[in-house]
Amino acid sequence: MVFVLLCGSLLISSCNKQAHGFALPEGDIEKGKVTFERLVCNECHSIPNIEWKGGKDNLKIHLGGDISSLKTYGDLVTSVINPSHKVALFYNQETSTEDGLSKMKNYNDVMTVQELIDLVTFLQSEYQVVPPPTSYTPYY
Repeated sequence: MVFVLLCGSLLISSCNKQAHGFALPEGDIEKGKVTFERLVCNECHSIPNIEWKGGKDNLKIHLGGDISSLKTYGDLVTSVINPSHKVALFYNQETSTEDGLSKMKNYNDVMTVQELIDLVTFLQSEYQVVPPPTSYTPYY
C-alpha cells in the first residue's frame, strides 16, 4: 500500500502543469510581431508599440499589459486557432455574432504552424503577471 502511494505521489509531482496537453517548439518574438502585423491583427486588437488601425467593426480589444492570472501558451494558441472557444464576457456583445461565435476571422488556412508558434510567443511576451490589488491589512 505504501509503495502504491509513493509511486502515485511521484507521478503526480513530476507533472508539468504548464505543459498540460501539448508542447510546441520555442518561437521567435520578432517573427511573431511580423506575423501579427502581416495578418493585420491590429485592425481589432491593440497592443503596446503597434499602431491600432481599426477595422470595419471598429473593435479595439486590448492585448498585453499587466494581468493577475497567467495567460498560458495553450490559452493563447486556443484563442488564435479557435477564437469562439472562449469569448470574453466583457466583449461578448461587440465581438460575437448573434450565434455567440467570435467575429474573428479564421487564420488556420493562411498561417503556418511556425507562424502560429512565433505569434503566440510574441503575444505571451506582451503580458506581465502582477499580484491582484488587495485591501488586506496584515496583523503584527
